[in-house]
Amino acid sequence: MSTTAVKPKPGLLKSSSKVGVMTMLSRVLGLLRDVVFAHTIGAGGGADVFIVAFKIPNFMRRLFAEGAFAQAFVPVLSEYRQNGPHAAVQALVDRVAGALGLVLLVVTALAVAGAPLVATVFAPGFRLDSPEKFALATDMIRITFPYLMLISLSGLVGAILNSYDRFAIPAFTPVLLNITLIVAALFAAPLFATPAMGLAWGVLAAGVLQFLFQLPFLRPLHIAPVPKLDWRDPGVKRILALMVPALFGVSVSQINLMLDTIIASLLPDGSPSWLYYSERLADLPLGVFAVAIATVILPNLARQYSASNPEAFSRTLDWAMRWVVLIAVPAVVALVILAEPILTTLFQYGAMSEHDTAMASMSLRAYALGLLAFMLIKVLAPGFYARQDMKTPVRIGVVAMVANMVLNGLFVVPLHHYYQLGFVGLALATSLSAYINVGLLFRGLLKRGIYQPNLGWLKFLLRVLLANVVMAGLLYWGLTLWPVWGDWSALERIWRLALLCGAGALIYAFILLAGGLRLKDLRQASF
Repeated sequence: MSTTAVKPKPGLLKSSSKVGVMTMLSRVLGLLRDVVFAHTIGAGGGADVFIVAFKIPNFMRRLFAEGAFAQAFVPVLSEYRQNGPHAAVQALVDRVAGALGLVLLVVTALAVAGAPLVATVFAPGFRLDSPEKFALATDMIRITFPYLMLISLSGLVGAILNSYDRFAIPAFTPVLLNITLIVAALFAAPLFATPAMGLAWGVLAAGVLQFLFQLPFLRPLHIAPVPKLDWRDPGVKRILALMVPALFGVSVSQINLMLDTIIASLLPDGSPSWLYYSERLADLPLGVFAVAIATVILPNLARQYSASNPEAFSRTLDWAMRWVVLIAVPAVVALVILAEPILTTLFQYGAMSEHDTAMASMSLRAYALGLLAFMLIKVLAPGFYARQDMKTPVRIGVVAMVANMVLNGLFVVPLHHYYQLGFVGLALATSLSAYINVGLLFRGLLKRGIYQPNLGWLKFLLRVLLANVVMAGLLYWGLTLWPVWGDWSALERIWRLALLCGAGALIYAFILLAGGLRLKDLRQASF
Protein backbone atom coordinates (compact mmCIF):
# COMPACT_ATOMS: atom_id res chain seq x y z
CA MET A 1 0.00 0.00 0.00
CA SER A 2 1.38 3.36 -0.95
CA THR A 3 1.42 5.80 1.94
CA THR A 4 2.65 8.94 0.23
CA ALA A 5 0.13 11.56 -0.82
CA VAL A 6 1.73 12.82 -3.99
CA LYS A 7 0.11 15.14 -6.48
CA PRO A 8 -0.43 13.83 -9.98
CA LYS A 9 1.40 15.34 -12.91
CA PRO A 10 1.04 19.14 -12.82
CA GLY A 11 -1.81 20.23 -15.01
CA LEU A 12 -3.56 16.85 -14.95
CA LEU A 13 -6.56 18.10 -12.95
CA LYS A 14 -6.58 21.37 -14.91
CA SER A 15 -6.57 19.47 -18.21
CA SER A 16 -9.37 17.15 -17.13
CA SER A 17 -11.35 20.18 -15.97
CA LYS A 18 -10.99 21.81 -19.38
CA VAL A 19 -12.11 18.64 -21.10
CA GLY A 20 -14.97 18.35 -18.63
CA VAL A 21 -16.16 21.88 -19.35
CA MET A 22 -16.06 21.33 -23.11
CA THR A 23 -17.75 17.97 -22.77
CA MET A 24 -20.36 19.46 -20.46
CA LEU A 25 -21.18 22.03 -23.14
CA SER A 26 -21.53 19.23 -25.67
CA ARG A 27 -23.72 17.13 -23.37
CA VAL A 28 -25.97 20.05 -22.45
CA LEU A 29 -26.47 20.75 -26.14
CA GLY A 30 -26.98 17.02 -26.61
CA LEU A 31 -29.81 17.12 -24.09
CA LEU A 32 -31.27 20.13 -25.87
CA ARG A 33 -30.97 18.16 -29.10
CA ASP A 34 -32.88 15.26 -27.59
CA VAL A 35 -35.54 17.63 -26.25
CA VAL A 36 -36.00 18.89 -29.81
CA PHE A 37 -36.07 15.28 -31.06
CA ALA A 38 -38.74 14.34 -28.54
CA HIS A 39 -40.86 17.30 -29.60
CA THR A 40 -40.29 16.72 -33.34
CA ILE A 41 -40.33 12.93 -33.78
CA GLY A 42 -41.38 11.64 -30.34
CA ALA A 43 -40.97 7.92 -29.65
CA GLY A 44 -42.89 6.34 -32.52
CA GLY A 45 -41.96 4.37 -35.61
CA GLY A 46 -40.03 7.13 -37.41
CA ALA A 47 -38.06 7.90 -34.26
CA ASP A 48 -37.21 4.22 -33.80
CA VAL A 49 -35.85 4.01 -37.34
CA PHE A 50 -33.72 7.16 -37.05
CA ILE A 51 -32.31 6.09 -33.70
CA VAL A 52 -31.24 2.73 -35.15
CA ALA A 53 -29.85 4.33 -38.33
CA PHE A 54 -27.87 6.87 -36.28
CA LYS A 55 -26.69 4.36 -33.71
CA ILE A 56 -25.07 2.06 -36.26
CA PRO A 57 -22.35 4.48 -37.50
CA ASN A 58 -22.18 6.07 -34.04
CA PHE A 59 -21.55 2.63 -32.54
CA MET A 60 -18.82 1.95 -35.13
CA ARG A 61 -17.37 5.40 -34.44
CA ARG A 62 -17.12 4.68 -30.73
CA LEU A 63 -15.34 1.43 -31.48
CA PHE A 64 -12.87 2.97 -33.94
CA ALA A 65 -12.48 6.61 -32.98
CA GLU A 66 -13.00 6.57 -29.21
CA GLY A 67 -12.38 2.90 -28.44
CA ALA A 68 -10.03 0.56 -30.25
CA PHE A 69 -8.23 3.07 -32.45
CA ALA A 70 -7.57 5.70 -29.78
CA GLN A 71 -6.45 3.12 -27.22
CA ALA A 72 -4.01 1.59 -29.72
CA PHE A 73 -2.80 4.75 -31.45
CA VAL A 74 -2.20 7.11 -28.51
CA PRO A 75 0.27 4.86 -26.58
CA VAL A 76 2.30 4.15 -29.74
CA LEU A 77 2.34 7.81 -30.78
CA SER A 78 3.32 8.82 -27.22
CA GLU A 79 6.20 6.34 -27.34
CA TYR A 80 7.37 7.78 -30.70
CA ARG A 81 7.25 11.27 -29.19
CA GLN A 82 9.10 10.15 -26.08
CA ASN A 83 11.89 8.26 -27.81
CA GLY A 84 12.18 9.49 -31.41
CA PRO A 85 12.57 12.58 -33.60
CA HIS A 86 9.69 14.60 -34.99
CA ALA A 87 10.27 13.15 -38.46
CA ALA A 88 9.49 9.67 -37.14
CA VAL A 89 6.29 10.94 -35.54
CA GLN A 90 5.22 12.58 -38.81
CA ALA A 91 5.95 9.40 -40.75
CA LEU A 92 3.86 7.34 -38.34
CA VAL A 93 0.93 9.76 -38.57
CA ASP A 94 1.06 9.75 -42.39
CA ARG A 95 1.02 5.97 -42.66
CA VAL A 96 -1.69 5.56 -40.02
CA ALA A 97 -3.82 8.12 -41.86
CA GLY A 98 -3.38 6.18 -45.10
CA ALA A 99 -4.24 2.81 -43.58
CA LEU A 100 -7.19 4.09 -41.56
CA GLY A 101 -8.55 6.11 -44.48
CA LEU A 102 -8.51 3.12 -46.82
CA VAL A 103 -10.19 0.81 -44.30
CA LEU A 104 -12.90 3.38 -43.57
CA LEU A 105 -13.51 4.00 -47.27
CA VAL A 106 -13.96 0.28 -47.95
CA VAL A 107 -16.21 -0.28 -44.92
CA THR A 108 -18.36 2.73 -45.77
CA ALA A 109 -18.73 1.72 -49.43
CA LEU A 110 -19.72 -1.85 -48.47
CA ALA A 111 -22.23 -0.61 -45.89
CA VAL A 112 -23.87 1.84 -48.29
CA ALA A 113 -24.10 -0.79 -51.03
CA GLY A 114 -25.36 -3.42 -48.61
CA ALA A 115 -27.65 -1.19 -46.54
CA PRO A 116 -30.52 -3.76 -46.54
CA LEU A 117 -28.19 -6.35 -45.03
CA VAL A 118 -26.91 -3.85 -42.44
CA ALA A 119 -30.51 -3.00 -41.51
CA THR A 120 -31.33 -6.69 -41.17
CA VAL A 121 -28.37 -7.32 -38.86
CA PHE A 122 -28.90 -4.33 -36.58
CA ALA A 123 -32.71 -4.15 -36.66
CA PRO A 124 -34.08 -7.62 -37.48
CA GLY A 125 -37.43 -6.73 -35.96
CA PHE A 126 -38.03 -4.11 -38.64
CA ARG A 127 -37.63 -6.66 -41.43
CA LEU A 128 -39.82 -9.24 -39.70
CA ASP A 129 -42.67 -7.03 -38.56
CA SER A 130 -42.66 -3.76 -40.49
CA PRO A 131 -41.65 -3.52 -44.17
CA GLU A 132 -42.21 0.25 -44.07
CA LYS A 133 -39.81 0.74 -41.18
CA PHE A 134 -37.28 -1.60 -42.82
CA ALA A 135 -37.36 0.33 -46.11
CA LEU A 136 -36.99 3.64 -44.24
CA ALA A 137 -34.10 2.23 -42.20
CA THR A 138 -32.31 1.13 -45.39
CA ASP A 139 -32.60 4.61 -46.89
CA MET A 140 -31.43 6.30 -43.69
CA ILE A 141 -28.42 3.99 -43.30
CA ARG A 142 -27.23 4.98 -46.78
CA ILE A 143 -27.32 8.62 -45.66
CA THR A 144 -25.89 8.27 -42.15
CA PHE A 145 -23.22 5.59 -42.58
CA PRO A 146 -20.64 7.89 -44.27
CA TYR A 147 -20.62 9.70 -40.92
CA LEU A 148 -18.46 6.81 -39.69
CA MET A 149 -15.67 7.64 -42.13
CA LEU A 150 -15.81 11.37 -41.44
CA ILE A 151 -15.96 11.16 -37.65
CA SER A 152 -13.30 8.45 -37.46
CA LEU A 153 -10.90 10.65 -39.44
CA SER A 154 -11.87 13.42 -37.04
CA GLY A 155 -11.00 10.98 -34.26
CA LEU A 156 -7.52 10.51 -35.76
CA VAL A 157 -6.94 14.25 -35.67
CA GLY A 158 -8.33 14.42 -32.13
CA ALA A 159 -6.04 11.60 -30.97
CA ILE A 160 -3.02 13.49 -32.31
CA LEU A 161 -4.10 16.64 -30.48
CA ASN A 162 -4.69 14.70 -27.26
CA SER A 163 -1.23 13.12 -27.52
CA TYR A 164 0.21 16.64 -27.53
CA ASP A 165 -1.98 17.57 -24.53
CA ARG A 166 -4.28 19.72 -26.70
CA PHE A 167 -7.44 18.34 -25.12
CA ALA A 168 -9.89 21.21 -25.48
CA ILE A 169 -10.48 21.16 -29.26
CA PRO A 170 -11.30 17.41 -29.54
CA ALA A 171 -13.56 17.77 -26.51
CA PHE A 172 -15.38 20.71 -28.11
CA THR A 173 -15.83 19.08 -31.53
CA PRO A 174 -18.98 17.05 -30.61
CA VAL A 175 -20.71 20.38 -29.95
CA LEU A 176 -20.88 20.77 -33.74
CA LEU A 177 -22.84 17.53 -34.06
CA ASN A 178 -25.44 18.68 -31.58
CA ILE A 179 -25.78 22.15 -33.08
CA THR A 180 -26.13 20.70 -36.58
CA LEU A 181 -28.78 18.19 -35.52
CA ILE A 182 -30.76 20.84 -33.63
CA VAL A 183 -30.78 23.00 -36.77
CA ALA A 184 -31.75 19.98 -38.88
CA ALA A 185 -34.62 19.10 -36.51
CA LEU A 186 -35.98 22.64 -36.49
CA PHE A 187 -35.55 23.59 -40.13
CA ALA A 188 -34.83 20.52 -42.30
CA ALA A 189 -37.12 17.92 -40.70
CA PRO A 190 -40.38 19.81 -41.49
CA LEU A 191 -39.46 19.76 -45.20
CA PHE A 192 -39.66 15.95 -45.38
CA ALA A 193 -42.74 13.74 -45.41
CA THR A 194 -40.92 11.69 -42.76
CA PRO A 195 -39.31 14.32 -40.48
CA ALA A 196 -36.67 11.87 -39.26
CA MET A 197 -35.18 11.83 -42.77
CA GLY A 198 -34.13 15.45 -42.30
CA LEU A 199 -32.21 14.41 -39.20
CA ALA A 200 -30.37 11.74 -41.20
CA TRP A 201 -29.05 14.41 -43.57
CA GLY A 202 -28.09 16.46 -40.52
CA VAL A 203 -25.89 13.60 -39.29
CA LEU A 204 -23.97 13.57 -42.57
CA ALA A 205 -23.51 17.35 -42.53
CA ALA A 206 -22.24 17.18 -38.93
CA GLY A 207 -19.57 14.66 -39.89
CA VAL A 208 -18.18 17.01 -42.52
CA LEU A 209 -18.10 19.95 -40.10
CA GLN A 210 -16.44 18.01 -37.28
CA PHE A 211 -13.63 16.77 -39.52
CA LEU A 212 -12.87 20.12 -41.15
CA PHE A 213 -13.06 22.02 -37.85
CA GLN A 214 -10.09 20.24 -36.20
CA LEU A 215 -7.63 20.27 -39.10
CA PRO A 216 -6.32 23.87 -38.64
CA PHE A 217 -5.31 23.11 -35.04
CA LEU A 218 -2.67 20.63 -36.24
CA ARG A 219 -0.73 23.41 -37.99
CA PRO A 220 1.03 24.75 -34.84
CA LEU A 221 2.21 21.20 -34.13
CA HIS A 222 3.70 20.88 -37.64
CA ILE A 223 2.18 17.44 -37.98
CA ALA A 224 -0.64 17.64 -40.54
CA PRO A 225 -1.35 14.09 -41.84
CA VAL A 226 -0.46 13.34 -45.47
CA PRO A 227 -1.95 9.87 -46.09
CA LYS A 228 0.54 7.27 -47.28
CA LEU A 229 -0.24 3.58 -47.60
CA ASP A 230 2.40 1.30 -46.10
CA TRP A 231 1.07 -1.79 -44.35
CA ARG A 232 4.63 -2.95 -43.60
CA ASP A 233 5.47 0.10 -41.49
CA PRO A 234 6.41 -1.16 -37.97
CA GLY A 235 4.28 1.48 -36.26
CA VAL A 236 1.23 0.66 -38.37
CA LYS A 237 1.71 -3.06 -37.68
CA ARG A 238 1.90 -2.42 -33.94
CA ILE A 239 -1.20 -0.25 -33.94
CA LEU A 240 -3.16 -2.82 -35.95
CA ALA A 241 -1.99 -5.60 -33.63
CA LEU A 242 -3.14 -3.56 -30.64
CA MET A 243 -6.33 -2.32 -32.26
CA VAL A 244 -7.89 -5.62 -33.28
CA PRO A 245 -8.18 -7.03 -29.74
CA ALA A 246 -9.03 -3.61 -28.33
CA LEU A 247 -12.33 -3.79 -30.19
CA PHE A 248 -13.57 -5.96 -27.33
CA GLY A 249 -11.88 -4.05 -24.53
CA VAL A 250 -12.98 -0.58 -23.56
CA SER A 251 -15.81 -0.69 -26.13
CA VAL A 252 -17.65 -3.64 -24.59
CA SER A 253 -20.24 -1.40 -22.98
CA GLN A 254 -20.97 0.08 -26.42
CA ILE A 255 -21.36 -3.40 -27.89
CA ASN A 256 -23.78 -4.27 -25.11
CA LEU A 257 -25.81 -1.11 -25.76
CA MET A 258 -25.93 -1.95 -29.46
CA LEU A 259 -27.16 -5.45 -28.61
CA ASP A 260 -29.92 -3.80 -26.59
CA THR A 261 -30.97 -1.85 -29.68
CA ILE A 262 -30.98 -4.96 -31.87
CA ILE A 263 -33.17 -6.87 -29.42
CA ALA A 264 -35.36 -3.81 -28.81
CA SER A 265 -36.16 -3.71 -32.53
CA LEU A 266 -37.99 -7.03 -31.96
CA LEU A 267 -40.18 -5.42 -29.30
CA PRO A 268 -43.20 -3.17 -29.96
CA ASP A 269 -42.97 0.41 -31.22
CA GLY A 270 -41.32 2.76 -28.78
CA SER A 271 -38.86 0.31 -27.18
CA PRO A 272 -35.73 1.57 -29.03
CA SER A 273 -36.77 5.16 -28.35
CA TRP A 274 -37.40 4.57 -24.63
CA LEU A 275 -33.98 2.96 -24.32
CA TYR A 276 -32.39 5.80 -26.29
CA TYR A 277 -33.78 8.63 -24.14
CA SER A 278 -32.89 6.86 -20.88
CA GLU A 279 -29.45 5.88 -22.15
CA ARG A 280 -28.76 9.47 -23.13
CA LEU A 281 -29.47 10.71 -19.61
CA ALA A 282 -27.35 8.00 -18.01
CA ASP A 283 -24.62 8.87 -20.52
CA LEU A 284 -24.45 12.50 -19.37
CA PRO A 285 -22.22 12.05 -16.28
CA LEU A 286 -20.32 9.31 -18.10
CA GLY A 287 -19.47 11.57 -21.00
CA VAL A 288 -18.80 14.70 -18.98
CA PHE A 289 -16.61 13.30 -16.22
CA ALA A 290 -15.39 9.75 -16.91
CA VAL A 291 -14.51 10.35 -20.56
CA ALA A 292 -12.79 13.63 -19.63
CA ILE A 293 -10.67 11.93 -16.98
CA ALA A 294 -9.91 8.94 -19.21
CA THR A 295 -8.93 11.22 -22.11
CA VAL A 296 -6.42 13.04 -19.95
CA ILE A 297 -4.91 10.09 -18.09
CA LEU A 298 -4.26 7.84 -21.12
CA PRO A 299 -1.36 9.86 -22.63
CA ASN A 300 -0.03 10.50 -19.12
CA LEU A 301 -0.15 6.80 -18.25
CA ALA A 302 1.53 5.97 -21.56
CA ARG A 303 4.38 8.41 -20.82
CA GLN A 304 4.74 7.12 -17.26
CA TYR A 305 4.96 3.57 -18.56
CA SER A 306 7.52 4.55 -21.23
CA ALA A 307 9.54 6.34 -18.53
CA SER A 308 9.44 3.21 -16.28
CA ASN A 309 7.68 5.02 -13.43
CA PRO A 310 5.24 2.46 -11.94
CA GLU A 311 4.60 4.47 -8.76
CA ALA A 312 3.37 7.49 -10.73
CA PHE A 313 1.33 5.13 -12.93
CA SER A 314 -0.42 3.66 -9.89
CA ARG A 315 -1.03 7.07 -8.30
CA THR A 316 -2.63 8.37 -11.50
CA LEU A 317 -5.03 5.42 -11.57
CA ASP A 318 -5.86 5.91 -7.89
CA TRP A 319 -6.54 9.61 -8.44
CA ALA A 320 -8.84 8.86 -11.37
CA MET A 321 -10.78 6.13 -9.55
CA ARG A 322 -11.52 8.32 -6.55
CA TRP A 323 -12.77 11.12 -8.75
CA VAL A 324 -15.09 8.67 -10.49
CA VAL A 325 -16.51 7.38 -7.19
CA LEU A 326 -16.95 10.94 -5.91
CA ILE A 327 -19.02 11.89 -8.96
CA ALA A 328 -20.69 8.64 -10.05
CA VAL A 329 -22.36 7.59 -6.80
CA PRO A 330 -24.45 10.78 -6.33
CA ALA A 331 -25.29 10.69 -10.04
CA VAL A 332 -26.67 7.16 -9.59
CA VAL A 333 -28.74 8.20 -6.57
CA ALA A 334 -30.14 11.29 -8.31
CA LEU A 335 -31.05 9.47 -11.53
CA VAL A 336 -32.80 6.64 -9.68
CA ILE A 337 -34.84 8.96 -7.44
CA LEU A 338 -35.56 11.72 -9.97
CA ALA A 339 -36.06 9.59 -13.10
CA GLU A 340 -39.66 10.70 -13.82
CA PRO A 341 -39.15 14.41 -13.00
CA ILE A 342 -36.02 14.58 -15.18
CA LEU A 343 -37.64 12.85 -18.16
CA THR A 344 -40.85 14.85 -17.79
CA THR A 345 -38.98 18.14 -17.60
CA LEU A 346 -36.75 17.42 -20.57
CA PHE A 347 -38.82 15.39 -23.00
CA GLN A 348 -42.56 15.27 -22.26
CA TYR A 349 -43.68 17.81 -24.85
CA GLY A 350 -45.19 17.60 -28.31
CA ALA A 351 -44.95 14.07 -29.68
CA MET A 352 -43.57 12.61 -26.40
CA SER A 353 -46.42 11.24 -24.27
CA GLU A 354 -46.79 10.61 -20.53
CA HIS A 355 -46.74 6.88 -21.30
CA ASP A 356 -43.40 7.27 -23.09
CA THR A 357 -41.99 9.08 -20.06
CA ALA A 358 -43.16 6.35 -17.68
CA MET A 359 -41.59 3.65 -19.85
CA ALA A 360 -38.30 5.50 -20.28
CA SER A 361 -38.05 6.13 -16.53
CA MET A 362 -37.91 2.38 -15.86
CA SER A 363 -35.00 1.80 -18.24
CA LEU A 364 -33.30 4.97 -16.95
CA ARG A 365 -33.23 3.52 -13.43
CA ALA A 366 -31.83 0.26 -14.76
CA TYR A 367 -29.07 2.04 -16.71
CA ALA A 368 -28.35 4.34 -13.75
CA LEU A 369 -27.59 1.36 -11.53
CA GLY A 370 -24.66 0.55 -13.82
CA LEU A 371 -23.35 4.09 -14.12
CA LEU A 372 -20.55 3.61 -11.57
CA ALA A 373 -19.33 0.56 -13.50
CA PHE A 374 -19.57 2.33 -16.88
CA MET A 375 -17.44 5.18 -15.53
CA LEU A 376 -14.86 2.94 -13.83
CA ILE A 377 -14.34 0.98 -17.06
CA LYS A 378 -13.28 4.24 -18.71
CA VAL A 379 -10.42 4.73 -16.22
CA LEU A 380 -9.43 1.12 -15.49
CA ALA A 381 -9.08 -0.06 -19.11
CA PRO A 382 -6.43 2.60 -19.92
CA GLY A 383 -4.33 1.01 -17.17
CA PHE A 384 -3.85 -1.89 -19.57
CA TYR A 385 -3.92 -0.01 -22.87
CA ALA A 386 -1.24 2.46 -21.79
CA ARG A 387 1.03 -0.57 -21.25
CA GLN A 388 0.05 -1.84 -24.73
CA ASP A 389 -1.58 -4.87 -23.11
CA MET A 390 -4.65 -5.54 -25.23
CA LYS A 391 -5.12 -9.24 -24.54
CA THR A 392 -6.23 -8.88 -20.93
CA PRO A 393 -9.07 -6.40 -21.61
CA VAL A 394 -10.11 -8.56 -24.57
CA ARG A 395 -10.56 -11.64 -22.42
CA ILE A 396 -12.41 -9.61 -19.81
CA GLY A 397 -14.53 -7.93 -22.47
CA VAL A 398 -15.56 -11.24 -24.01
CA VAL A 399 -16.59 -12.56 -20.59
CA ALA A 400 -18.64 -9.41 -19.92
CA MET A 401 -20.29 -9.53 -23.33
CA VAL A 402 -21.24 -13.19 -22.96
CA ALA A 403 -22.61 -12.40 -19.50
CA ASN A 404 -24.69 -9.60 -20.99
CA MET A 405 -26.16 -11.94 -23.60
CA VAL A 406 -27.00 -14.56 -20.98
CA LEU A 407 -28.60 -11.92 -18.74
CA ASN A 408 -30.57 -10.59 -21.71
CA GLY A 409 -32.01 -14.08 -22.14
CA LEU A 410 -32.81 -14.41 -18.45
CA PHE A 411 -34.41 -10.97 -18.09
CA VAL A 412 -36.12 -10.49 -21.46
CA VAL A 413 -37.29 -13.86 -22.73
CA PRO A 414 -39.41 -14.78 -19.66
CA LEU A 415 -41.10 -11.40 -19.98
CA HIS A 416 -41.82 -11.54 -23.69
CA HIS A 417 -45.57 -11.42 -23.05
CA TYR A 418 -45.09 -8.18 -21.10
CA TYR A 419 -43.13 -6.04 -23.51
CA GLN A 420 -43.33 -2.98 -21.30
CA LEU A 421 -40.91 -4.79 -18.96
CA GLY A 422 -38.79 -6.55 -21.56
CA PHE A 423 -36.79 -3.48 -22.60
CA VAL A 424 -36.03 -2.75 -18.93
CA GLY A 425 -34.40 -6.17 -18.72
CA LEU A 426 -32.08 -5.14 -21.55
CA ALA A 427 -30.89 -2.09 -19.60
CA LEU A 428 -30.50 -4.07 -16.38
CA ALA A 429 -28.46 -6.78 -18.11
CA THR A 430 -26.13 -4.13 -19.55
CA SER A 431 -25.58 -2.63 -16.09
CA LEU A 432 -24.86 -5.95 -14.39
CA SER A 433 -22.45 -7.06 -17.10
CA ALA A 434 -20.58 -3.76 -16.68
CA TYR A 435 -19.93 -4.61 -13.02
CA ILE A 436 -18.53 -7.98 -14.10
CA ASN A 437 -16.24 -6.11 -16.48
CA VAL A 438 -15.08 -3.70 -13.76
CA GLY A 439 -14.47 -6.46 -11.23
CA LEU A 440 -12.26 -8.40 -13.60
CA LEU A 441 -10.34 -5.31 -14.74
CA PHE A 442 -9.71 -4.27 -11.14
CA ARG A 443 -8.59 -7.75 -10.12
CA GLY A 444 -6.22 -7.86 -13.10
CA LEU A 445 -4.59 -4.55 -12.18
CA LEU A 446 -4.12 -5.66 -8.57
CA LYS A 447 -2.89 -9.14 -9.43
CA ARG A 448 -0.19 -7.82 -11.77
CA GLY A 449 0.90 -5.15 -9.29
CA ILE A 450 0.02 -2.41 -11.77
CA TYR A 451 -2.21 -0.67 -9.25
CA GLN A 452 -1.63 -0.39 -5.50
CA PRO A 453 -4.37 1.51 -3.62
CA ASN A 454 -3.26 4.49 -1.57
CA LEU A 455 -4.25 4.70 2.08
CA GLY A 456 -7.53 6.34 3.01
CA TRP A 457 -10.00 4.47 0.78
CA LEU A 458 -12.19 3.25 3.66
CA LYS A 459 -12.51 6.71 5.17
CA PHE A 460 -13.19 8.18 1.74
CA LEU A 461 -15.93 5.64 0.93
CA LEU A 462 -17.63 6.17 4.30
CA ARG A 463 -17.73 9.93 3.65
CA VAL A 464 -19.24 9.38 0.22
CA LEU A 465 -21.79 6.89 1.58
CA LEU A 466 -22.95 9.22 4.36
CA ALA A 467 -23.23 12.19 2.01
CA ASN A 468 -25.32 10.17 -0.45
CA VAL A 469 -27.68 8.86 2.23
CA VAL A 470 -28.40 12.41 3.38
CA MET A 471 -28.80 13.61 -0.21
CA ALA A 472 -31.20 10.76 -1.01
CA GLY A 473 -33.34 11.66 1.99
CA LEU A 474 -33.54 15.27 0.85
CA LEU A 475 -34.53 14.30 -2.71
CA TYR A 476 -37.25 11.92 -1.50
CA TRP A 477 -38.63 14.62 0.77
CA GLY A 478 -38.68 17.03 -2.15
CA LEU A 479 -40.71 14.58 -4.25
CA THR A 480 -43.32 14.31 -1.50
CA LEU A 481 -43.84 18.07 -1.86
CA TRP A 482 -44.11 17.89 -5.68
CA PRO A 483 -45.48 14.44 -6.60
CA VAL A 484 -46.99 15.39 -9.98
CA TRP A 485 -44.90 17.03 -12.73
CA GLY A 486 -46.76 16.53 -16.00
CA ASP A 487 -49.42 19.20 -15.28
CA TRP A 488 -46.92 22.05 -14.95
CA SER A 489 -45.55 24.31 -17.65
CA ALA A 490 -41.99 23.88 -18.90
CA LEU A 491 -40.75 26.79 -16.80
CA GLU A 492 -42.36 25.41 -13.63
CA ARG A 493 -40.81 22.00 -14.22
CA ILE A 494 -37.38 23.50 -14.86
CA TRP A 495 -37.16 25.64 -11.73
CA ARG A 496 -38.44 22.85 -9.50
CA LEU A 497 -36.00 20.33 -10.94
CA ALA A 498 -33.14 22.86 -10.73
CA LEU A 499 -34.02 23.54 -7.08
CA LEU A 500 -34.07 19.83 -6.21
CA CYS A 501 -30.81 19.09 -8.01
CA GLY A 502 -29.12 22.19 -6.62
CA ALA A 503 -30.21 21.41 -3.05
CA GLY A 504 -29.03 17.82 -3.46
CA ALA A 505 -25.61 18.92 -4.74
CA LEU A 506 -25.20 21.45 -1.92
CA ILE A 507 -26.10 18.99 0.85
CA TYR A 508 -23.80 16.38 -0.72
CA ALA A 509 -20.89 18.82 -0.77
CA PHE A 510 -21.69 20.06 2.76
CA ILE A 511 -21.68 16.56 4.27
CA LEU A 512 -18.38 15.76 2.52
CA LEU A 513 -16.82 18.92 3.91
CA ALA A 514 -18.28 18.30 7.36
CA GLY A 515 -16.84 14.78 7.21
CA GLY A 516 -13.32 16.11 6.70
CA LEU A 517 -12.86 16.27 2.94
CA ARG A 518 -11.08 19.46 1.92
CA LEU A 519 -10.79 21.21 -1.44
CA LYS A 520 -7.00 20.84 -1.44
CA ASP A 521 -7.45 17.09 -1.17
CA LEU A 522 -9.17 17.00 -4.55
CA ARG A 523 -5.87 17.88 -6.22
CA GLN A 524 -3.95 15.11 -4.51
CA ALA A 525 -3.53 11.42 -5.27
CA SER A 526 -4.77 10.50 -1.79
CA PHE A 527 -8.06 12.00 -0.53
